[in-house]
Amino acid sequence: MAANDWLGLKHELPPRRRFVLLVLSFAAPLILWCLVSYVPWLWHPLVRISDPGEVEYFTEDMDIPREDFARELENARQTGAALPVGERVNPVYLPAPHAVVRSFYTAFITPPRLPGEPWLHESLGHSIRTISWAFFLSSLIGVPLGILCGAFRFFSRIHEPFIEFFRYLPAPAFGALRVAILGIDDGPKVAIIFIGTFFQQVLVIANTVRKADPALIEAAQTLGASRWMLVRRVIIPATITDIYTDMRILLGWAWTYLIVAEVVGTMSGITYFISQQARYRNFDNVYAAIAMIGIIGFTSDIALAWLGRVIFPWKRTNKRPNRFVAWCARWVGKVGSGPAPEAAS
Repeated sequence: MAANDWLGLKHELPPRRRFVLLVLSFAAPLILWCLVSYVPWLWHPLVRISDPGEVEYFTEDMDIPREDFARELENARQTGAALPVGERVNPVYLPAPHAVVRSFYTAFITPPRLPGEPWLHESLGHSIRTISWAFFLSSLIGVPLGILCGAFRFFSRIHEPFIEFFRYLPAPAFGALRVAILGIDDGPKVAIIFIGTFFQQVLVIANTVRKADPALIEAAQTLGASRWMLVRRVIIPATITDIYTDMRILLGWAWTYLIVAEVVGTMSGITYFISQQARYRNFDNVYAAIAMIGIIGFTSDIALAWLGRVIFPWKRTNKRPNRFVAWCARWVGKVGSGPAPEAAS
C-alpha cells in the first residue's frame, strides 16, 4: 500500500491512521458545535437582555431576535430613553458544549421536580432493561429461525414470504393494539422493539447462513453427515462469526426503536426524562440524555466487538496477537497453548 494512500482501497489502513480518523470523526462535529456556540458573529440569532433600559416589554434574561433588539435600541436612541443592553446568544434549544458536559454530572445528582418521578439513573436502567428483554426475546426466536431458513429451502419458502411482507409494516403502528393486549406498562414497549428487530433479524441471519461455503457442505455430505449434523457441525460453525456481527448490528437497530417504544402506554425510561427536561426547557439535560444513549450503545458495541475477538480468535485481522485477548481466550477454553492431555495421549 502506498504511503500516501489515506483511502484504504482494498487495504486496511495502518493503526496510527485509523486512530487519527477515529478522533477526527468525533472532533469535526464537536469543533463545528463549538464554533456555532462560542463565536458570536457566526450565528447567535438572539439577544439576551441584561438591562432592559426603558423599553417597556423588555425584561432581564429575555431572549429576543436581533432585528427586534436593534429596532428598539434605535427607537430608544431617538427618544433619548435609557438604552437596553444585551449580548448575542444562541436559542435555548442549542446549549453550549460546556453546559452539556456539566449536565452529565448535574443531571444525576439533581432530584426530580415532582414526587415519584424517577432519577436519571433509574430512567437509564429502565431503558436498558427494556432493550435487553426485547432483544433477548427477539434473538431467542429469530436466530434459530433464521438459521433454519438459511439452511433449508422448506423453512425459507414457508416463513420468508410473510416475513418479507411484515417487515415493511412500521412497528409503531401496532402501539395501540399492543396496549390493548399487553397493558400500559412495559409489555407494549418490549413488543414494539421486538417487532422492529425480529423480522429483520430472521432475514439477515438467513442471508448470512446461505453464504456458507458449499465445498464444506459437500465434503460433509460425502462423509455421510445427516441434515441436522450439517447444520450443527458445518453450517453454524462456518457462519457463527458473521451471525455474531449481525447480532451486534441488530442490537443497534433495537436502540433506534427505544424512544418510539417508550411513548407507548405509560411513558417511561430515558424518554420520560427527555420529555420532562424539554418541558422545563433544560435542553442541556436533553442533549446529555441523548448523548448518554449514544455512549451506552457505542461502548456496548465496542465491548461486543472485543468479546467477539476473544470468542472467535481466528477472525482477528491484525497479525500481531493481543496477549490479553489470547489469555482471555485460553481462560474460557476456546484456544490453548498446547494439545490437551487426552489428545496428547
